[in-house]
Amino acid sequence: MAAVPSQPPIVEPDEQRVVLYGVTWDQYVQISDMFPDGPALRLTYLEGALEIMVTGGQHEQVKTRIARLIETWSEVRDVDLRGWGSTTFRRAAKERGLEPDECYCLGERPETDELQVIDRPDIALEVIMTSPLVDKLRVYAGLEVPEVWTFRRGAFHVFILDGEQYREAERSALLPDLDFALIAALASEPKQLDAVRTLRARLAERGSPSE
Repeated sequence: MAAVPSQPPIVEPDEQRVVLYGVTWDQYVQISDMFPDGPALRLTYLEGALEIMVTGGQHEQVKTRIARLIETWSEVRDVDLRGWGSTTFRRAAKERGLEPDECYCLGERPETDELQVIDRPDIALEVIMTSPLVDKLRVYAGLEVPEVWTFRRGAFHVFILDGEQYREAERSALLPDLDFALIAALASEPKQLDAVRTLRARLAERGSPSE
């Protein structure tokens, strides 16, 4: 059985961050448009401050492993969770923009479909290995993203939008049956396939939440 690691292995983060100040909205949009959505670059813009983060293999492995586990959970539990990856989300009126590590919508939006662009996800996932230089929760709040999940030092933290700010919660309001401790434990499994298989077995042991 998988167990939550008491002390995650110490590995030197392979990501780099820099922040630029005095960047106008138009400049941010031009820079953002120069780089199509991809796994290696994250731009975070907040009222004139632009953080540029280049991710590394360790970061991408962790966020991909977590994404596979969450998506496996949704499949087994028959939850219509739709992934949007690292799509860029921007809101000019709030001077905010970023790319989540992963993000999801619950079900089909009434005003759109899977092939069209959405204005914001329902859930955003952030894997944090080095301290952000720009407050991403303020950016997400301005984008009105209902939930943000951060994964840092082997543990999840769940933030739920309450008015214009986030409050930390023990579990997701949108996916209350999701066991973050189990997902965190399996996220340290080096082989993605083994992690997915273990999750399926654990969920089969537990049965349906309604049972």
